Amino acid sequence: MFLKTFFILITALFFSACSNTKTQLPISFDNKDFNNLTSKANANFTKDLKSSKKEFLEKYFWVWNLKELTYSKKEAMWGLGYKNRKIYLENHRRASKEWFSIQIKNSNFEKYNTLKQKAITLVNTNLRVLPTDSVLFYNPKKPGEGFPFDYNQNSLLKINTPLIASHYSKDKAWVYVQSSTAGGWVYSKNIAFVDDNFIKEFKTKDYYVSIFEKFFLYDNEFREYVKVGSIFPKKYGKYIIAKKQDNNYAKIYFTDINKRFVSKFPLEFNQKNIQKLASQFIYEPYGWGGLKNHRDCSSFTQDFFTVFGKFLSRNSSAQKSNGKYLSIKELSNEAKKEFIRKNAVPFSTLIYLRGHIMLYIGIKDNEPLVMHNIWSVKLKDRFGEEYRHIIGETQITTLEAGKTLNNFDEEKNILNRIEGIVLL
Repeated sequence: MFLKTFFILITALFFSACSNTKTQLPISFDNKDFNNLTSKANANFTKDLKSSKKEFLEKYFWVWNLKELTYSKKEAMWGLGYKNRKIYLENHRRASKEWFSIQIKNSNFEKYNTLKQKAITLVNTNLRVLPTDSVLFYNPKKPGEGFPFDYNQNSLLKINTPLIASHYSKDKAWVYVQSSTAGGWVYSKNIAFVDDNFIKEFKTKDYYVSIFEKFFLYDNEFREYVKVGSIFPKKYGKYIIAKKQDNNYAKIYFTDINKRFVSKFPLEFNQKNIQKLASQFIYEPYGWGGLKNHRDCSSFTQDFFTVFGKFLSRNSSAQKSNGKYLSIKELSNEAKKEFIRKNAVPFSTLIYLRGHIMLYIGIKDNEPLVMHNIWSVKLKDRFGEEYRHIIGETQITTLEAGKTLNNFDEEKNILNRIEGIVLL
């Protein structure tokens, strides 16, 4: 009875997103509306997911099969190119040549691919472009070029993420690593090295995935706020995480997790589970590259499908290749809507525009609807100056988010910029 009541409350919270004053929809939702949307989820997609678990796990553990990082040294060093741009730090002052020289020296790339050691994350950890916590902004005085757009933030790696390590920074505080989806610098204290025995025990035949956002994980002390989409092997009725030993190598540690927070991987793709999962994402604050332990647009879509066993790439552009991409760039706005109404499938289609990606969820009052984590919509004042209306969270909108706002800039309309859809 408690679980049923809990689900009703969470579902009510989810539906309330569509009547929130910040949501740019001239419509309201109720349970029947959302039930209609989720009931149209693709049955064939469910069948495809049953065969995708093996493929997902192969990609997830892929780096543990490598002998060294697959990036060339030049590819791994791409972030050093920021020294040639106008970059501002957290104090909004221009980063000096001397500041960049210190970062480049500390990057220690003359040691690239010499460690060649497999590893695992002990906690959620930021993946940085340069080995520093300092932010890299373009001109922070301009809209969309300050917080939260820290260009030193490449991604966020969840607890239990397999890695391969290249080398330490000169100060030993950082390690350059590659995961299944991205590469960059992580704090050395946040990872542990693994050997073949650890990998053999960690790779069980029984995996669970977190379906509840930011629950507390303890192992005699606080470990982490676990995010939806985190993977946990299970053995002997316990869940596996890694603990670092004095030699910096990991040992297997068995822990308990409330069964309400995790589900056998992959979660069955059905109406009830789609609704339950969606309720965990709605209103989550925007986090560029996973900044502040939050999500951006592509990590939302990635984690949504991770739970169901579908592996997606990390950024919006790469996710175009995760399914059948259909270009609609040259169509008029009304033709784009019509194409999406006819061809997109609720909860298994992505809608792509340069720099942003959205999950298509269906039609309400003949308007295609999307769920996405979005920072802002662009407006223009009566003097023609651009400014931003901050949304800064995951919401459900039409394809024309912000259209009902005063000073809406039709040229910056999301619908104008949509280039294609991805049928997963």
